[in-house]
Amino acid sequence: MSLIKYQTSDRIAYITLNRPQKRNALNEEMIDSLMNALNETKQDSSVKVVVLKAEGKVFSAGADLQYLQKLQNNSYQENLADSKKLKELFQLIYTHDKVVIAQVQGHAIAGGCGLATVCDFVIAHPEARFGYSEVHIGFVPAIVMVYLLRRIGEGHARELLLSGHLIEATQALEWGLINRLVPAHSLEQQVNDFAGKLVSGNSSESMKRIKTMIARVQEMSIEAALDFAVEQNARARNTDDCRQGISAFLNKVPIKW
Repeated sequence: MSLIKYQTSDRIAYITLNRPQKRNALNEEMIDSLMNALNETKQDSSVKVVVLKAEGKVFSAGADLQYLQKLQNNSYQENLADSKKLKELFQLIYTHDKVVIAQVQGHAIAGGCGLATVCDFVIAHPEARFGYSEVHIGFVPAIVMVYLLRRIGEGHARELLLSGHLIEATQALEWGLINRLVPAHSLEQQVNDFAGKLVSGNSSESMKRIKTMIARVQEMSIEAALDFAVEQNARARNTDDCRQGISAFLNKVPIKW
């Protein structure tokens, strides 16, 4: 059985974690499969939005137990290489040139919560739980911490990372870890509707440039960030998308991206 399901429809790519019997736990093969699917969406010009979702009752419970057992016997260099692969997966999602939406139908724990954290939007139902339990087993959620601090700030990140507690979806929403809560019975439909609005209503080029800027300006000084923003502003004005969008606006005609 394939660990990942991949399909496209109406310019939306659906990547589905497919290890429900293992609570969609991550292992080397799952990480490789995710990266292959994500890279496929980057190369497919017909895809505009990516939805990351999962089979079963759990979005992802984090690292596979056999995977964790293997790590105990790895050398430092082997663990370094393995850690770099997880970094590459998270960075691929975070810097993907297309919008990535996490559809969270169940608990997202440890590395599974990391997958959701690096997505652009997280849409979940109220019974989902979120958290980083690594501290309970002497591990450190080191890689995702970089993104979590950006997403929810130091105070809430400290509470999540140091306590290892799972929080309810309502609290995750309040802290900014997720974007919206929807009833379980309408989760898939509402994610599809939202993705469809991004596809038909927004410029691909604009969303790509916005994602690039969000990823980069936070690392810069205010002066460097503003210089970069000025450059991006000027470059955006010269794109075909901008010309088409302004023309449609001025002529009061609808535009479907």
